[in-house]
Amino acid sequence: MLEVKFYCLTFGKEPVREWLKSLVIEDKKSIGEDIRVVQGRWPLGMPLVRKMEPDLWEVRTHLKDGIAKVFFTIEGSEMILLHGIIKKSHKTPTKEINLAGDRLKDWKRSVKA
Repeated sequence: MLEVKFYCLTFGKEPVREWLKSLVIEDKKSIGEDIRVVQGRWPLGMPLVRKMEPDLWEVRTHLKDGIAKVFFTIEGSEMILLHGIIKKSHKTPTKEINLAGDRLKDWKRSVKA
């Protein structure tokens, strides 16, 4: 079973936790259930999990108003949640993938420090 951790900015904010808190309860519950499935059954593939880049995956949750995506990485027995969005268009915006990738790089640097 993977342990879920939230990526933390240098000044203490946890972007994914804050994003989740801003959602309606039904969406939080659906996203949480999908994250728990990944936690207990890793490694998984489509349709729930998709690899985006080396060391970067997304959990996809279908909601009433779009698809929630939580970008994450795996380190040992930890699942680190890096970035979350609700996508309403067909393609995931490149800037969102880049932000998740930047947070992954930052997290890797902090782990090695």
